[in-house]
Amino acid sequence: MDFQLKPLTVAQAAAEKSDVLIVLVGSAPITSKDALSVLAASARKAGDLPDKAGKLLALYRPDDVVASRVVLAAIGDGKPASVRSGVIAAVNAAKAHRPKRAVIVFAQPADGAAVACAVTAAADASYVYTTTKPKAEARSIRHLTLGVADATGASQAFDEARATVLGIELAKEWGNRPANYATPTLLAEAAKGLAKLPNIKCEVLGPKEVEKLGMGSFAAVAQGSAEPLRFIVLRYQGAPKDQAPVVLVGKGITFDTGGVSLKPAAEMDEMKFDMCGAASVLGTFRALGEIQPAINVVGLVPSCENMNDGKAVKPGDVVTSMSGQTIEVLNTDAEGRLILCDALTYAKRFEPAAVIDIATLTGACVIALGGVRSGLFASDETLATALQAAGEQSQDRCWRLPLDDEYAEGLKSNFADVANIGGRAGGAVVAAKFLQRFAADYAWAHLDIAGTAWKSGAAKGSTGRPVGLLVSYLTTRAADKTASASPQAKPKAKAEPKAAPPRKARSSK
Repeated sequence: MDFQLKPLTVAQAAAEKSDVLIVLVGSAPITSKDALSVLAASARKAGDLPDKAGKLLALYRPDDVVASRVVLAAIGDGKPASVRSGVIAAVNAAKAHRPKRAVIVFAQPADGAAVACAVTAAADASYVYTTTKPKAEARSIRHLTLGVADATGASQAFDEARATVLGIELAKEWGNRPANYATPTLLAEAAKGLAKLPNIKCEVLGPKEVEKLGMGSFAAVAQGSAEPLRFIVLRYQGAPKDQAPVVLVGKGITFDTGGVSLKPAAEMDEMKFDMCGAASVLGTFRALGEIQPAINVVGLVPSCENMNDGKAVKPGDVVTSMSGQTIEVLNTDAEGRLILCDALTYAKRFEPAAVIDIATLTGACVIALGGVRSGLFASDETLATALQAAGEQSQDRCWRLPLDDEYAEGLKSNFADVANIGGRAGGAVVAAKFLQRFAADYAWAHLDIAGTAWKSGAAKGSTGRPVGLLVSYLTTRAADKTASASPQAKPKAKAEPKAAPPRKARSSK
């Protein structure tokens, strides 16, 4: 989808050529006197357009509007969550008519956060997966113009949101692909493709290199599959080399049968989504390649299948991780932590400022938080606070859970340094405690996205989360670093202000 940001009032938007015009109406008073604004104010006063975010009023060929269809969409208080609800509802209503050109305009002033949410929500609502559905109708909206009163002030938020959409949709694409279209090898090829973007490099390690590194835990999970494992290393350098990077570690199990601890047949097809952590890392790098923030980022993706043949790891087997710690594999379906632990050890070589792992790790997290918020665990208060703030800013929210040492009691083993599972109680926390053993040398956070990475049922598909959260965190961190490194500006003599030239609307490539 091609996005464009323009300075538009409702009256100006009414004159724009489009198939559908979506007017976002907040609860603040409407003071404009153009025909469409007056109509919106009258509809709200009459109760035909309630203030509740997501409520709609559809109009066909209203007077003085070029678009044949108009959707008035309530956005309540105008905050990002309300804007998201309004835009998703409006785009879902409009796309039934297969519009090619759409205009979305705010009836009241909107800040950068609201603009960003409008962009990501419009893309989310109009997304269509087609890779293995050759007869499917692709997304109809090809061009979307977003109109705001202050386009210049919203430009940075708009550009970052547009780039984030590219990352989210890359993550959705690879999350949605069936496992035979998303093997570890194919995932690695997708990562190599990202190296075409500025300041991104990619290295892919195979079984021999992984064995040489001593990643016995990762290799054990892969040994039951005919598909060879891949260890993907992405590097984005937007800052000087001496600036410590943020390392993102994404779980890349491209299909999870559960191994010998076989999963039930019901909904096992959804285990193609077990690589959504890896997909989110690729998506984040796609966005970084567009935004080019002043930060260094490393992406690590251990990728393999968890299959069940005569060579597969068995319950009771003991494997040796890259850290040297031995692990008793009590359940082969707790394989994500086995591949992540070696990647977390590998991350240490980058002397990172912070390490964040992203994984569809536990069903227990789904029970705890459902599909609304991702689970957040962190050993560092500053990192935890920043990730939570990024989640709220991007509307890709998370919730912090504890890491008390008592939760690790169940991981004790008579035959190894640690077991890979504990009891059922507090399963998401116990899994995080397992990972924490391998992340003691740096600030670390773990995002359990088992409940948020995909949806089941009629709307089955990848959500692209938490790309939005990660991009927001990284761009904010880059901006903070840049601000703190800048010398204090020297006072200048006052001069008469010059008129700013009109800003050209930006559109996606």
